[in-house]
Amino acid sequence: MPIFDFRLPNFILAIGNRKLAIGNVMRHTLSIIVADQPGELSRIVGLFSARGFNIETISVGQTLDPRWSRVTIVTSGEDRTIQQIVKQCERLARVREVQDVTARPHIEREMALITVDARAGLERQEVLSLVSVFRAKVVDLSHTQMIVEASGNKEKVDTFIDLLKPIGVSDITRTGHIAINRLAASEIAGLDEDINEHEALAAL
Repeated sequence: MPIFDFRLPNFILAIGNRKLAIGNVMRHTLSIIVADQPGELSRIVGLFSARGFNIETISVGQTLDPRWSRVTIVTSGEDRTIQQIVKQCERLARVREVQDVTARPHIEREMALITVDARAGLERQEVLSLVSVFRAKVVDLSHTQMIVEASGNKEKVDTFIDLLKPIGVSDITRTGHIAINRLAASEIAGLDEDINEHEALAAL
């Protein structure tokens, strides 16, 4: 029978002589440069599924060299396990580079298209106010609804969607995350133009 030891800072599940730590799990963003050939993406995804890791988001796009693509994967796990996955990805044929950008100064973005109720009057004005605060934009409009486009880090997009939900959100399409290392001169705090949840709420 499993034994839970709650005296430890990170709970430990003991099964016989095996112990599985269930703490210290954090979100990681991996950037993988792989040959732009059929089947390469499925090999990378198969590596994650074989180890029982869920891929939260995945995006793929060409690099400057059209022979290579950049795969950006967001997953969650302990540092040691993520390092093992990075090493295994590096061993795959036709993989040129693998980076866990989480611990480095980097810029991370995703985009969301959101269909929200926006009837003429107070409701529409409320949506437009949120669009302005979050630096989003309206990309389509009808008499009763709007489609708005929002981009930023995960926290910004999540907060924007949460504030639109009470108005009435009927559909959401989100891209996967993309990430790039910051320039050395950009490591100064405050250069990121994203607004956090507290700033957004204060501006309403």
